[in-house]
Amino acid sequence: MATQIDKEACRIAYNEVRDDSTETNWVVFKYEGPMIVPGGQGVDYQDFKNMCSDDARLFAFVRLTTGDAMSKRTKFTLITWIGENISGLQRAKVSTDKTLVKDVVQNYAKEFLISDPKELEEDYIREELKKAGGANYDAQAE
Repeated sequence: MATQIDKEACRIAYNEVRDDSTETNWVVFKYEGPMIVPGGQGVDYQDFKNMCSDDARLFAFVRLTTGDAMSKRTKFTLITWIGENISGLQRAKVSTDKTLVKDVVQNYAKEFLISDPKELEEDYIREELKKAGGANYDAQAE
């Protein structure tokens, strides 16, 4: 059975993360049978990390603040999480299903495909976004 996405519900959740007037910093899109739906959202990055278990496969849209002494910037990222216990067939399906998610999630600075919990560390993601962000005035202080 082909995977589908609840575009309207996912778009509402995506826009909430993008909206500067809300505190929502992340949303997870998960599988419910053959459908991709919003699976949770929140403010605390640790709550998002807790959803990334060994038997989970999900997509996350995350807002982080990056920058340096001269400027702070809001950056967005798309994270695809594939847990260690996910079968090869389901892993392959995530890659093709990601196009459905990208129909909704269109604006982000960097995309990550992660299976190792160490790569989910907020500081690691923030540093990678900072590298992708252009000018870095902190480098002048070194």
